[in-house]
Amino acid sequence: MNGEINFNVNINENINQIKGVLGNSNDLLVRIFDINTKKTVIKLAILYISGLADEKKLDNLSLEFNQLINSNNYDFQKSLDTFYERLKASFLCSSKAMEGFDYETLYNQILSGNTIILIDGYPKFLIFETFGPESRSVSEPTSQTIVRGPKEGFTEKISTNISQLRRIIKDKSMKIENMTIGDLTKTSVAMVYLDQIAKTEIVDEVRTRLSNIQVDGILESGYIEEFIKDDPYSIFPTVLNSEKPDSVAAGLLEGKVAIVVDGTPFVLTVPAFFTDFLQVSEDYYHHFIIASVVRIIRIISLFLSLTVPAIYIALTTFHHEMIPTPLLISIASQREGVPFPPFFEAILMELTFEVLREAGIRMPRAIGSAISIVGALVLGQAAVQAGIISAVVVIIVSLTAITSFAIPNYSLSNAIRILRFIMMILANSFGIFGLYVGIMILVLHLSKLKSIGVPYLTPYAPRIYRENKDTFLRYPFWKLNNRPSMTSKSKEPRIKTNAPISGDKQQQELK
Repeated sequence: MNGEINFNVNINENINQIKGVLGNSNDLLVRIFDINTKKTVIKLAILYISGLADEKKLDNLSLEFNQLINSNNYDFQKSLDTFYERLKASFLCSSKAMEGFDYETLYNQILSGNTIILIDGYPKFLIFETFGPESRSVSEPTSQTIVRGPKEGFTEKISTNISQLRRIIKDKSMKIENMTIGDLTKTSVAMVYLDQIAKTEIVDEVRTRLSNIQVDGILESGYIEEFIKDDPYSIFPTVLNSEKPDSVAAGLLEGKVAIVVDGTPFVLTVPAFFTDFLQVSEDYYHHFIIASVVRIIRIISLFLSLTVPAIYIALTTFHHEMIPTPLLISIASQREGVPFPPFFEAILMELTFEVLREAGIRMPRAIGSAISIVGALVLGQAAVQAGIISAVVVIIVSLTAITSFAIPNYSLSNAIRILRFIMMILANSFGIFGLYVGIMILVLHLSKLKSIGVPYLTPYAPRIYRENKDTFLRYPFWKLNNRPSMTSKSKEPRIKTNAPISGDKQQQELK
């Protein structure tokens, strides 16, 4: 706006122009009425979009407005400036009042669900926040199921999501910066961080990347994730997304920045490290030994999901001497009459399983799981009986599928699914040596990746010894006293108790 007033003072011309620009839509509601005074008549108009504006807020606004114009203790014969200021101040208790000067602001506000009040002959208009469409209530997350822990998940409403974070972290240092991204959708985006913990350079970098996004529309947080990635061509996720408020709050306490996008329950957290994608919030609600064992199981599952088919192909194609003789005889007897080499068998079954998994996701929920399970059993059994594939390949593919389900993050699981086929091709071409080269290239790629400028493999590359107590293993809480130095600027320890609290005072002194 730059302070320039380019708004027509004629209320009828304004209404006609607004209706014309919005296509004379039926959901644009215009209410025109007059306020009679002794000397003149003040003409007003209220405009809002039905369905975007909350009915309760509109009722409260209408009630206060009627009380104002019917009050006898105010002289409406004064100037329009005085009437405008009185009107603006009268609604501060029930709804936040703003003012506008130009048509662009008017269109943006009315399409955002707010209510506009026009005054005939006055070059400004009032804006009242009445946005409140029907939204999904807070419920349990569907993509991150847990046994123990908070069951509440984020919703598609940005104000609800921010309030959930505020309910967990009740500290004045929690800052929320609002912005609008998308030339056409004008999607509300909020950047949330703890000012006393988060590093200033990380906050500035996230703010810069978000402000540089120029796109027609943002429909989901995945749009923003792709724009702000350090390496856009890497299939590995470097931005963590979560439906759980406690997971996001834990990231904020470590100095990370959360990005909340209106219209999606998935909140982004940056920077994200590789170890973050193998952890779940439930790890901190169970005993640390149990949590550590479960994390080790996830790591083993990730490695098996990536390499088991490739190892089978390499051994049966190039390295028969590495297979125990009884097992080799059993595999050879099963493969008798199978017309395809091990590589083609494994590829065929892996592709079949991926198709079945995708079909199970896209089908209606009531029959999706049945199709995937029955399809896998029927096709696998029929293929073995027909002599197209051997039974051991069915076992290999089943083991791969089960281990892939143990990876807690869906984005990381998708990356492993793609890399599995690359490993199979390398193993079929060069044997174990090809698999080894593939793993080395993968490790080098992970070492090169960054998330908002922070190394992806932190705290292992670079090596930070005192910060590896909550990565592949989880140490007890009383030993997790240091915040991550890569994301936190606070030197104050987050754990002040350096020993378990028990009734035995002498035992505490010995420790």
